[in-house]
Amino acid sequence: MKNLASPDLAADALRQPFRGLIKNNLRDYGLLLSLIVIMGFFQIKTDGVLMQPLNITNLVLQNSYIVVMALGMLLVIVAGHIDLSVGSVCGFIGGLAAVLIVQFNWGVVPTVLVSLTAGGLIGAAQGWFVAYARIPAFIVTLAGMLVFKGLELALLQGQSVGPFPTEFQRISTGFLPDPFGGENLRVLSLVVGLALVLVLIAAAVRQRIKARAHGIDVEPLVLFVARNVLFAGALVYLSWLMSLYRGIPDVLILMVALILVYQFVTNRTTIGRRIYALGGNEKATRLSGVNTARLSFLTFVNMGVLAAVAGLIFAARLNTATPKAGLGFELDVIAACFIGGASASGGVGKVVGAVIGAFIMGVMNNGMSIMGIGIDYQQVIKGLVLLAAVLIDVYNRNRA
Repeated sequence: MKNLASPDLAADALRQPFRGLIKNNLRDYGLLLSLIVIMGFFQIKTDGVLMQPLNITNLVLQNSYIVVMALGMLLVIVAGHIDLSVGSVCGFIGGLAAVLIVQFNWGVVPTVLVSLTAGGLIGAAQGWFVAYARIPAFIVTLAGMLVFKGLELALLQGQSVGPFPTEFQRISTGFLPDPFGGENLRVLSLVVGLALVLVLIAAAVRQRIKARAHGIDVEPLVLFVARNVLFAGALVYLSWLMSLYRGIPDVLILMVALILVYQFVTNRTTIGRRIYALGGNEKATRLSGVNTARLSFLTFVNMGVLAAVAGLIFAARLNTATPKAGLGFELDVIAACFIGGASASGGVGKVVGAVIGAFIMGVMNNGMSIMGIGIDYQQVIKGLVLLAAVLIDVYNRNRA
């Protein structure tokens, strides 16, 4: 009996690590599959309009500022806080840039520098109240949402200000130039896309080899290959589609650079690990010698700077600053983080997840608009998707 049972026991022992790795990475795989399924659904429902080169480019441009702010919001949520003011700060910075450029004839570079500094100071002010005055972030940023929306209205005097010079518009509407002179195919954009795919695959392989060398469990080779082939194929296809229109937008290059930086910070730096520890158990982190107040403060400073970047991108895309700019942006940004796997209780969340969550929201917005679904039902559907994401998070935490 023992000999008969031993093969089953051995097979079960081999399956256990496989099951564990699948369980640990289920949310990541689920997000990717969800994005693919959603895009496939709207591709069918819109009769192929969703994946046309022009619409793919517009999808990137329309969601660029949400992705940028989601990177900052992720760190705030991971640290155990929330920021409801990002939409108002985004609109206020766009208005500030418009006044400086259009009314005071400032150059683009000094305007950008002043705008980023203003965003950092706004984040620092709110971060001080949260980190050192110990006022809940919900209250502080709710007040900030009202304050900066009011300041935006006062700054613009209730009117739209624009247009911007071409140099400023390029922040959001510029494209990678093609020295090869391609008219029907932007060769340089396609080459850059392929190069990025090769770099990401090489980094993934290197990370896997390094993990195995240190005795760390890695996902099965079949899953690793399948995931990277799927990811690489999607990037190559998107690069091809954008190359058929005007090429890679400048703002996409900025987004990719920020994503890589924040991926590195959260995974490979001491401050990134400490932010996760802060959100997981603030008291234990403080008792271990970490300055938790300073960490919380820095996450809000970072959020303020990224909200300023988003404000510049949005203003450049509209080619004007409007009193309603930024309205409701905070809801899409927070939803992107939660849909991407961030935990409402802090300590959990990934950069890639937040980015995928932002594009899930963007594809839904874009697809429903093409289908002619009214804004009322769009809000209902997005609210239900957000609720489902939080329910999944709560369910997983209760099972842990």
